[in-house]
Amino acid sequence: MNKSTLIIALGCICTGQIHAAGLDRSGQSISAFLQPGNYFEAGISVLDASLSGKMNDNFSKGGLSAAANMQTGDIANSYYSPSATLKFQLTDQFSIGFLYDHPFGADAGYPIKAYQAYTEGNERSESEVVSQNLSTIIGFQPNQHWNIYAGPALQTVKGKSRLRGAGYSWSRYDLDAKETTGVGWLAGAAYAIPDIALKASVTYRSEIDHDMNMTESLNILHPVAGRVDLGTSTEKSTITTPQSVNLDFQTGIMKDTVAFANVRWVDWSNFRISPKKLYEFTKLTTGSGVDLAAYYDDQISANLGLGRKFNDKISGTVSVGWDSGAGDLVSTLGPSKGYWNVGLGAQFSPAANYFISGGVKYFWLGDAKAQSGFDFGTDKYDAVYEDNYAWGYGLKIGYRF
Repeated sequence: MNKSTLIIALGCICTGQIHAAGLDRSGQSISAFLQPGNYFEAGISVLDASLSGKMNDNFSKGGLSAAANMQTGDIANSYYSPSATLKFQLTDQFSIGFLYDHPFGADAGYPIKAYQAYTEGNERSESEVVSQNLSTIIGFQPNQHWNIYAGPALQTVKGKSRLRGAGYSWSRYDLDAKETTGVGWLAGAAYAIPDIALKASVTYRSEIDHDMNMTESLNILHPVAGRVDLGTSTEKSTITTPQSVNLDFQTGIMKDTVAFANVRWVDWSNFRISPKKLYEFTKLTTGSGVDLAAYYDDQISANLGLGRKFNDKISGTVSVGWDSGAGDLVSTLGPSKGYWNVGLGAQFSPAANYFISGGVKYFWLGDAKAQSGFDFGTDKYDAVYEDNYAWGYGLKIGYRF
């Protein structure tokens, strides 16, 4: 097996994760760091989802009931996720790399028509979470087969949310969480047999704590007094982005053809966004504090595929993927339970030291029952989302120097 075949799978465009499983977006791959020699890579992936449902016929909040079959409208906003890697092979035994991506995020907005009967004026529920991650990886290669690596990860997170309408009809809540920085770490090992294009790796990433200044505004609909403004305050709350494990494998199966697979686990069941004012008020009034976002289960995702080198300049891939989602009941801010996908990719290498690749994926989003944070831990749900889908697109360039 020619060594150049190795780049087929690793050069395959990855068109991104989706918010169906927690807030996972990039997949946090370190495959670019495992490329031979000095290497630079930059890419962007875009996800365009159609995500809509209908209100539960038995839905009732704040004395209001949903009309049968009332549609939510499309709540998913399109998003893009950039990434870049710069890797230096310092000596035969030591390498260093810098990996940048947007690992976690959310961007959802409910159209006004979805809940205009439940709110005042032209207001809409919407939430956005944005993260950035810069990992520094130092690798030790005792021989041509092994690569043992570790390093720190610097991560920023910020977010905002406005809760209105059907799921929150008794309240109006605004949150602005200023960007903060947290530090974590990663470690892993890779094993390779270059002559048969075999490469396997396992990478662990730690959880990262973020102590965030959260500005919250809350007013409630009182049955006698009407709207009661509970004021605006800024207090510190902690968000912990989850730990994860990535397993990656590829091997040559015939001349100029490789099979590849990756499996990812993310610890979403221990994740919470719990702004202090919202949590303490709901605990005082209902006996149980409400999280803005939480998940029942961990996420497991898997992708399998084949890569084929057609000639010295053209190669292609085909893949199929699956994601478990993060529980049977999901957040109204990202209402789908996992997915299946199929993908096609192509790579053009004008010269031996650089390439351009692109790809497309189609996602069948899992049907889901969505509940607001006020119902977390119960079997109540506000809406049912079925027959939804998404398209993912990606573009990447790689350069060896």
